[in-house]
Amino acid sequence: MQSVNPVLPGEGFAVDRLLPPRQAIVAFLSRVTIATMPAEHVSLDAAAGRVLAESIAADQDYPAAPRSLMDGYAVRADATPGEFEIVDDVRMGSPSDVSLSAATASRIPTGGVLPSGADAVVPVEDARSDGTHVTVRNVVTAGENVAEAGGDMRQGDVVLPARRRIRAAEIGVLATLGVTHVPVFRKPLVAVFSSGDELVEPDARPTLGQIRDSNRYAVAASLRAMGANPRHYPTLRDEAPDFEAALANALRECDAVVVTGGSSVGERDRLPRAVAAIAKPGIIVHGLRIKPGKPTLLASHGGKPIVGLPGNPASALLVLEAVAAPVFAALCGAPVVPATVHARLAETARSRAGWTWHIPVRLHEEGSVAAAHPLAVRSFSVSLAARADGYIVMEERDEAWPAGTPVTVVRFLEGHG
Repeated sequence: MQSVNPVLPGEGFAVDRLLPPRQAIVAFLSRVTIATMPAEHVSLDAAAGRVLAESIAADQDYPAAPRSLMDGYAVRADATPGEFEIVDDVRMGSPSDVSLSAATASRIPTGGVLPSGADAVVPVEDARSDGTHVTVRNVVTAGENVAEAGGDMRQGDVVLPARRRIRAAEIGVLATLGVTHVPVFRKPLVAVFSSGDELVEPDARPTLGQIRDSNRYAVAASLRAMGANPRHYPTLRDEAPDFEAALANALRECDAVVVTGGSSVGERDRLPRAVAAIAKPGIIVHGLRIKPGKPTLLASHGGKPIVGLPGNPASALLVLEAVAAPVFAALCGAPVVPATVHARLAETARSRAGWTWHIPVRLHEEGSVAAAHPLAVRSFSVSLAARADGYIVMEERDEAWPAGTPVTVVRFLEGHG
C-alpha cells in the first residue's frame, strides 16, 4: 500500500500533491480499518461521557399506566359538564382501588395514576369544589391532561442506540430503565509522545535553548475530551538509538500512538522514517494543504492509528481537534461533536487561496451576536489556543472575509471527566 503523498528522504513537500484535510481523513479511513474497542460494564455514575456498546430498549411501557399531568380531579370525559361526588384521593406512589362512575370523581395530584373508569383530568382552577362534590362547567375530552400509558417509551422500543455518547439526559433514561451496569466501549489507550532534544519536563527549569514540554499534556487533555485514555511516554530524542523501539513498544501496548514534533521533512525529523521502518502498512498521508499544520502524518500499524502532529504547540492542538478528531471518533466508537457558536467577524480574517486555514478567534459579546476577533497564527505560541475561545475554518476558495462576515466558531473540546 502506497502513501497518498509520499515524501522521499531529503525532499521537501510537493505542495501540488498535498491533500486538503477532509480528503486526507477520507483517504486514511478508507484504507485503514480501525477496530472497535471491546465492551465492558461500568456503574451508572461512571457512565457519563462513555459510549454505549449496545442498544438499550425499554423493558416495559413508560409510564406503565395513565398519569395525571395536572393537580385536579379525575373524571369520565363523557360525563362532563356536570357535578361529581368526590369518592377518593389518589396518593402518589400507589394506585387507587376505586373505580369511578359517571357521577363520581377523584382528587389527583400531578403524576398520580388515574383510577379505573377515569380518562381525563380537570385542573383545580377549572373546577369548583365544596369539599364533597366538584362541579365541572365545561366539556372535557378523553385524554385531556393525561399522560397515556407508553406515551414516553413503549416496551421493546430502542430508546438509546449503540455508539451514542452518554450525557446527563442518557443517564436519566438508563436510571429510569433500571440499567445500573451500563455496557460501554472500553476507552482506547493512546500513547502520547513528544519528540525533540530541546524538551524538558514541566517541573524542570529549562536552560537557554530548552523548553518545557507542553504538547504532551495538551494533547493528552484533548484526547481525554474525545473519550480516549492517554498514556504518557518518555520524550523521543532525535538521536536516540531506541527511537524506533520506543514507538514499536507503544504500538504493542496501546490502541493508537500520537507524536508531536519530528513529523516534517528535515534531516532531523526522524518520525516519518521510523514509522516507515516499523509500521505496516505504514504512512498513508504525509503532509496536508493546511495552515497551520502542513507536516501532519497519518499512518497505521495493524489497524492502530499513528498520528504525527507538528511540534509547534498551536499547530499540534489545532490539527488534533480540527483534523484528526474523526480518527479518534472511529477508535472511541462515537462521533466527536464540538460545540459551535454563531458570530460575526470583528475584523478581516485572511488566508491563502488553495489552502485550508484554521484561525483561532477570541469571542466578545456585542449585542445579540458575538464578535469574533481573529488572532495572529503564530504556531510557536503556547498561549495562542488558551487565549482563543475556538477557531474558524477558511476553505481553499477563501482568501479574505471582511469584518461583519457571519462565521461559525468551533469551540475547543472540553473534558468529559
